[in-house]
Amino acid sequence: MKDFVKTMLAVICGYIVLKLIGFLFLLIMFGSAVAAGGGKVSLPKEGVLDLDLSTFTLAEQTEESPMPTGLASLTGGFQMVPAIGVRDAVEALKVAANDPSIQYVLLRADGLSAGMADVEELRKALQTVRQSGKAVVAYTDGPGNGSYYLSTVADKIYMGSQHGGNNMLLGISSTSYYLKDILDKLGVHVQLIRHGKYKSAGEMFIRNSSSPENREQNQQLVNSIWSAFIGEMSAAREIPVDQLNSLIDNLALNFPEDFLENGLVDALVSHEELVEKLCTLAQVEDVKQLHLVPFVDYTLAKVQHLPGRNQVAVLHMSGDIVEGREYTDVAADRFVTEIDNLRKDANVKAVVLRVNSPGGSVSASVKIRRALDLLQKEKPLVASYGNYAASGGYWISNGCEHIFADATTITGSIGVFSMIPEFGAVTKKVGVGIESVGSNKHSDMFSLMRPFDKQELAYMQASVEDIYDSFVGLVAASRNMTVPDVDAIAQGRVWSGDDALKIGLVDAIGTLEDAVAYAAALADYHSSDEYTVCDYPEPLTMFQQLMMQFGSTTDEPSILTGTPFEALGPAVASLKANQPGVIYARLPYAMDIR
Repeated sequence: MKDFVKTMLAVICGYIVLKLIGFLFLLIMFGSAVAAGGGKVSLPKEGVLDLDLSTFTLAEQTEESPMPTGLASLTGGFQMVPAIGVRDAVEALKVAANDPSIQYVLLRADGLSAGMADVEELRKALQTVRQSGKAVVAYTDGPGNGSYYLSTVADKIYMGSQHGGNNMLLGISSTSYYLKDILDKLGVHVQLIRHGKYKSAGEMFIRNSSSPENREQNQQLVNSIWSAFIGEMSAAREIPVDQLNSLIDNLALNFPEDFLENGLVDALVSHEELVEKLCTLAQVEDVKQLHLVPFVDYTLAKVQHLPGRNQVAVLHMSGDIVEGREYTDVAADRFVTEIDNLRKDANVKAVVLRVNSPGGSVSASVKIRRALDLLQKEKPLVASYGNYAASGGYWISNGCEHIFADATTITGSIGVFSMIPEFGAVTKKVGVGIESVGSNKHSDMFSLMRPFDKQELAYMQASVEDIYDSFVGLVAASRNMTVPDVDAIAQGRVWSGDDALKIGLVDAIGTLEDAVAYAAALADYHSSDEYTVCDYPEPLTMFQQLMMQFGSTTDEPSILTGTPFEALGPAVASLKANQPGVIYARLPYAMDIR
């Protein structure tokens, strides 16, 4: 026995020592990374701004430089590429437009990682560069929906002449998965309580195909977003919309020659020919004289966030709306504190609420909305919608004095639901007996081991109906509409930004930059020289990210990763994450450009 205890103590001590050594090693690497990245970015005196979308993620806020590869691998691959905020990217392009050291912009959109509305705002910023008289030249090897849409802003589009590229200009689509049949086989019964015939969150767990209402709203949403995309592509390339749609529908854009013959690109080039064209445009004779300025470096060097006495604060709310104070997602208690601080800060003269959220917890949304209402009594509050401002995201923001959305923003989804899985049949199948003893009749209502009875279902439905009525009433009061009018466009239905403008859910199609200018004007600042723009909350530092990573567990890759069913992973995780009895105002899905 003594030998066993000695062995166990030795193992425990060895484990602790190894952990301490590993931690110290990581701290040394972290210090080296900070020292290496602490200096200013060095830029050439003159060069071409290389906007290569494969080298960074276009995000809500710029994050501190990524960890070195060695450190990232030791922390589970955490943050391998830099994230540049949309506002910073737009500001960098504004600076470049008037920077004599920047000769022109080289746009390489292949491999972009961004939401639809983010790409829309970046495209508008590139239009500003062209309007300044500075050229924008695009290059693509394999155009897709988002990358080609972005590339069409350029003066010239060059395409690689080699075959074998991944040409994915096929139009956009939305794919839904339905799990009822497999859940039935497993013995899992999902009880979905909701209000709204279009509120399809949770539908995948109770049906084996789409409801007619969900199919209708999905088709309308896809059509509206594609209309915004193809309209701008058509105008930029002077190709009629019908003709461009016909080329896509008939798979007539397969090889590089197809893109050239139909006017979608200006020339096919080899690598050597591309370099020659870039040198000519830069007015240099040799490639050694051609200096490409990485967009990330340029942004970090040129875009400064200096707080001042007259601030327009941009409050970024990105992610699911949840309870608590966590740094991930839109945690209600943390953001209520942030909002209260902005309200009390005399230097903050106006606030732009930047919403990029599909919604989440109703109770968390209510907390945030109350704090925003208090702020709005003292300072101008304007909303800017990013990729999503739906359900709970719309709940918190519809009371703002003016709402800007991008044409491709997904918004609305005014509806609520609660979802409770029941595993009683599963336990019987695997031979596990379950017996509950409670003090009251419904003590085990949320045990997940039996279905609700009629009284319990009525209890949950009453809560859902009450919250839906509150949601609709809130929107009616905020948007100066009648309750019946709001109910007609609510019912959980999602809308694109373009359609939301037509039905009165937003006030204008515009960018984050437009929202900032509008908020400043409400505070009586009519020139950008009169105020500074500051982002809140401040993004996590590299050290904070490292500490968070140590305090969390890294999810193992799903068995579905890399397959057509990869999207099922988050869906099953959402079923697991939903707390019994909690009511949600959340969008049923996410959409990515590919």
